Amino acid sequence: MTTTPIDLTRPDGKGLAAGTLGLWGSTVIGLASTAPAYSLVATLGFVVLAVGAQAPIVFVVAFIPMLFIAFAYRELNNAVPDCGTTFTWGTKAFGPWIGWMGGWGVAAAGMIVLANLAQIAGIYFWALIDGIVGSGEDALLSDNVPLVTATGVVFIAAMTWVSWRGVEIGERIQNILLALQYAALGLFVVAALVQFFTGSAPDATPFDWAWFNPFAGSDWGSFIEAILLAIFIYWGWDTCLALNEETRDPKRIPGRAALLTTVILLVTYVGVTIAAMMYAGLGEEGTGLGNEANADDFFLGIKDGLLGPFGWILVLAVMISAISSTQTTILPTARGTLAMAAYKALPRRFYRVHPVYKTPSFSTLVMGVVAIVYYVGMTLISDNILQDSILSLGLAIAFYYAITGYACVWYFRRQLFDSVRNFFYRFLFPLLGALMLTYAFIQSAIDMYDVDYGYTVLFGIGGTFVLGIGSLAIGVVLMLIWFQFPRAKAFFRGESLNRDTEVLVPEDGKDFVRSVDGGI
Repeated sequence: MTTTPIDLTRPDGKGLAAGTLGLWGSTVIGLASTAPAYSLVATLGFVVLAVGAQAPIVFVVAFIPMLFIAFAYRELNNAVPDCGTTFTWGTKAFGPWIGWMGGWGVAAAGMIVLANLAQIAGIYFWALIDGIVGSGEDALLSDNVPLVTATGVVFIAAMTWVSWRGVEIGERIQNILLALQYAALGLFVVAALVQFFTGSAPDATPFDWAWFNPFAGSDWGSFIEAILLAIFIYWGWDTCLALNEETRDPKRIPGRAALLTTVILLVTYVGVTIAAMMYAGLGEEGTGLGNEANADDFFLGIKDGLLGPFGWILVLAVMISAISSTQTTILPTARGTLAMAAYKALPRRFYRVHPVYKTPSFSTLVMGVVAIVYYVGMTLISDNILQDSILSLGLAIAFYYAITGYACVWYFRRQLFDSVRNFFYRFLFPLLGALMLTYAFIQSAIDMYDVDYGYTVLFGIGGTFVLGIGSLAIGVVLMLIWFQFPRAKAFFRGESLNRDTEVLVPEDGKDFVRSVDGGI
């Protein structure tokens, strides 16, 4: 493999493949990053256990801070369309230390979730094979840990190659994978509603507008718990912004794609939730959504009764969802570390771009290798620790999203009251979103501290708390180590990146005739 250092004097900034994505391609990648099919499977059961019939309103309320932070991303991207996103914006607003930690939050979340996605992809791949070959209950391939782990490693390696090979091929693959995901979710909704209206649903439950009443039924603590669970299944839409330098019209299209992505996700999550409740009901036995045995995967609990011999389609959808998100998770993290290196916040090698594929070659490969090592290491130590590290993911997400919201307010502080538009989009919405996520971070940390939270206890407190706060603390240690290197001085002195630093991206979208998805 041949790579070449970036020449920052070139007109194409960091050397990425400018003009590759249009609005549709950017939205597809944003949706794929959230893994909608898997996110629903992993979350809906636990939300129902917490709040029962109020599950639909939980997804609506959880959408609000995501929408508000999406406005912050859009406004900052309009002014500073840099693939470093939170790192770049946080540094410009608050200085190098907070900016560096914002970048670390993005990287830490990406590395942790890749292990989970790889494991899910491996489990569902072999669950699909089990369904085809009819493995006995005592010899399920999906229960074979070494086999599942090896398969997960293969998926990470394959998606790393796709990401290294170029955003264009990745976007085309994501079009196919996302279409299959939504086809399966659409089939689920249609089949569930048909059985409800024909009277063949196992626990037909008529739609009730009370499902959208946040004050009906559940106590405040359970409602907050459910919202914290739901907030983070929207995570991933910000990949649109991390690819801004490879998007046609980088100042406008990524922000629009982010907003469009969050709205589509809201409709998807609420729609599937309502259909599932109307079909399966909220009972605590059988296929009921209140059955704790089905909480971690309600698709597996109802697929045979809903689709009969075609139940494997739902298994395939979750597998595709995990594989798809594996690739799109690598994209923003690799570009984030590329930007950090470009501004001397990381070693020089991280800002090497492939001369042909125009991708952050070294950053992408490092991301894939680290994810594999982390996944295999956590699996060898304990599956419980791996699961708790995934449960802790919300802390890193809330951390860097909140930094972005606060950065928007502070970066535009002199313009906040120049117009009604600025007041809402640059001040009120970003600030509210950041405050909500700050509360989510604090409340989640308090909950995770409890020894009964999660699967492990470390140092006498909840293992999830140790892993979540520990992952951020590791960032502090790495930052202090990098601070000792001579090349880092320019960054930490505010010389290589500050409020007045020129954006290292192409300025004129007119230079790019069309994008791979049609140039919308």
